Amino acid sequence: MTTRSLGTTGPRVSALGLGCMGMSALYGDADRAESVATLHAALDAGVTLLDTGDFYAMGHNEMLIGEALRAAPAAARERALVSVKFGALRDPDGGWAGYDGRPAAVKNFAAYSLQRLGVDHIDVYRIARLDPDVPIEETVGAIAELVEKGYVRHIGLSEVGAGTIRRAAATAPISDLQIEYSLISRGIEDEILPAVRELGIGVTAYGVLSRGLISGHFTADRQLAPTDFRAHSPRFQGDNLRHNLDLVEALRKIAEDRGVTVAQIAIAWVLGRGTDIVPLVGARTRERLAEALGALDVTLDAADLAAIEEAVPPGAAAGERYPAPQMAHVER
Repeated sequence: MTTRSLGTTGPRVSALGLGCMGMSALYGDADRAESVATLHAALDAGVTLLDTGDFYAMGHNEMLIGEALRAAPAAARERALVSVKFGALRDPDGGWAGYDGRPAAVKNFAAYSLQRLGVDHIDVYRIARLDPDVPIEETVGAIAELVEKGYVRHIGLSEVGAGTIRRAAATAPISDLQIEYSLISRGIEDEILPAVRELGIGVTAYGVLSRGLISGHFTADRQLAPTDFRAHSPRFQGDNLRHNLDLVEALRKIAEDRGVTVAQIAIAWVLGRGTDIVPLVGARTRERLAEALGALDVTLDAADLAAIEEAVPPGAAAGERYPAPQMAHVER
């Protein structure tokens, strides 16, 4: 598997990373044994970047990754790089209560993550969303102190705008920005992507299949559990869903002409946006992982890109990426 760089100050990682959230939370029930097997299959295939958050099922996801790493061959463990998001506050009912970026909280969150993961350092550490009550300089400064002490290797950012990125980069070296980027979520192209490229910051792109919406596997009659994030996501509702699935069918025609799947062409499109962008795939099973890895063999030429642009032009999606309360925490 080819590698890419998380910016000028970050590590070299696999061309695709594995987003592990769905193995624990927000997408319905997951099979623990299959999740661990999928993590091992990813490591065996050369995937090195594993992404998680300390608030994914209140630590369950970190413990799952820790379990998988302990059972993996030593060489695979050594190659694995773990990216952790922190700061989201939860309650026992699973509710959300904002974000905490205070320096003392940053160090507290890190201490628990190190224990749950069973590691002596975190490779990339980032606050999941900006805490509006704490200057980003204070939050990043606290992570920089963890870097100095060896508990963190690289500092990342998540879902912040160009102004915050510049302020953070003036405080300490930033390796990369994690942010949603896909065929139907292209909001970073105007200001954010130029800013990170100017500063030498890489991008880990999550949501490359828009939570399964443009995977080619989602259907209009699919019944979602109340605990599934998509049951409340604007893009998966009513007329929005029907419109968005029409886009998928247009994309399917292009994929079939190339002899690949819809998911593979959607991932390949993100891969083709620049060597400084690492797509995170949210595969929860070995079958879906194998499909995603197949995107590495897909090269899109100018004719393919023109056809994709015509089928799914910028701004074509119906509905916001998140429900309104969550969009309030996303900087643009």
